[in-house]
Amino acid sequence: MLQTVFLRLLRRASQSDAMENEESYLRRAAINAALDVIRSRQSDRAVELVEVPARGSEGEVTELRQALGQALSKLQPRSAEIFTLRFIEGLNNPEIARMLGISQVLVAVTVYRTRQQLRKELGKYLGDRS
Repeated sequence: MLQTVFLRLLRRASQSDAMENEESYLRRAAINAALDVIRSRQSDRAVELVEVPARGSEGEVTELRQALGQALSKLQPRSAEIFTLRFIEGLNNPEIARMLGISQVLVAVTVYRTRQQLRKELGKYLGDRS
């Protein structure tokens, strides 16, 4: 990543005669490079629901997907957002807290309660492990 930052600085310097604030540019370039890395990792972590292991027939898998969709639609918007960021996008609790401007404790509590709610809604499909 460091090489990327300096390559960006070099390209920028070759495009213009003088740079007003090199330190500021380096900071911004480092932030942008870090964001690029995070974005690339997030796209690698995305898992499609197609990968759900099927123990039963295709009809049962379809029924499970529909039940999951219905359970997710019953969530409060903030809970659904946090759940999606955590388990679909692959962000951790501190990243979610910074992104949403809330405390890590609130993120953790919301994740816990949302998982409990989804377990309750999907208990039939989870073998009533709730």
